[in-house]
Amino acid sequence: MKENLLILFCFVAGIGLGLSQQAPEWLHGHDLPMIILSLLILQVGISLGAGTDLRQIARSLNPRMSLLPLFTIAGTLLFSAIGVLLLHGRNLSDCLLVGSGFGYYSLSSVLIADLKSTTLGVQGATELATVALLANVIREMIALFGTPALARLGGRLVPISVAGINSMDVCLPMIVRNSSRGEELIPIAILHGIVLEVSVPILINAFC
Repeated sequence: MKENLLILFCFVAGIGLGLSQQAPEWLHGHDLPMIILSLLILQVGISLGAGTDLRQIARSLNPRMSLLPLFTIAGTLLFSAIGVLLLHGRNLSDCLLVGSGFGYYSLSSVLIADLKSTTLGVQGATELATVALLANVIREMIALFGTPALARLGGRLVPISVAGINSMDVCLPMIVRNSSRGEELIPIAILHGIVLEVSVPILINAFC
């Protein structure tokens, strides 16, 4: 939780630095976010390849439980579509873009800001990317702080779905600790996160 609060603090500090007009010029470079993001994705791949036996995870999965990522995607996009009624001036594709991050605020925000700049302009794309960033940060915070209540009221699979891609890393300890026979959920939580992580760029490109 401390790490996520630190991320939230950095986000707020970045807004303050930008408003102060004191940020170095090189931080405004168009290519810098993609470079940092590429290094982050590389690090995630290295961690998965070095620390996780993916074949063992696949063998231990219940075939029916492996459908959970698909239900998470469908449910998230369904409720994101309802955002058309709440976000005035935003069409259906914009709302679906916001929901397509599944908690991956860094990747989704950068992609939205880059891909939508041609149709919405830089300011419009930045606004939409900021909405996506806040939505995904809030989703992660709900999963982190609400896992005990979610598991108790909705069942042990609910926290995995709410966590989105964070079910395989940040939220995994909370999911295991607050669910009955939590160790059994580790394979599905990791698979859930991997499937959603792969789907983020695919869906965002599709809705753009």
